[in-house]
Amino acid sequence: MQAFTINDLIDKHGQVNKLYLEFLRVPSLSVGLYILPVGGVDPQSPHTEDEIYYIVSGRASIGVNGENQEVEAGSLVFVPANAEHRFHSISENLTILVFFAPAEYSLANEEVRA
Repeated sequence: MQAFTINDLIDKHGQVNKLYLEFLRVPSLSVGLYILPVGGVDPQSPHTEDEIYYIVSGRASIGVNGENQEVEAGSLVFVPANAEHRFHSISENLTILVFFAPAEYSLANEEVRA
């Protein structure tokens, strides 16, 4: 079994110099912690896998294929594979759990992974 606490993950995230920290990966699923600061820019581009975002804390909006939705702690958002999407209008630091199925980049060609 693998078990995690959000506080431990936030501490670990603070030790890396990246917005995204993947902490679980198996062929059928990957999970990571994504943290974006107030006023930050979400640099992501479409993924080849389906995603679910769970907002742990913060406030912002997310745009998915031209449709916008405000999000806050407790929000869940499904983003289908290959959909253009990003968080914007970040008014409180965002802490997000990200679930990919299958695992992130597992359906991408080698060029995308590089």
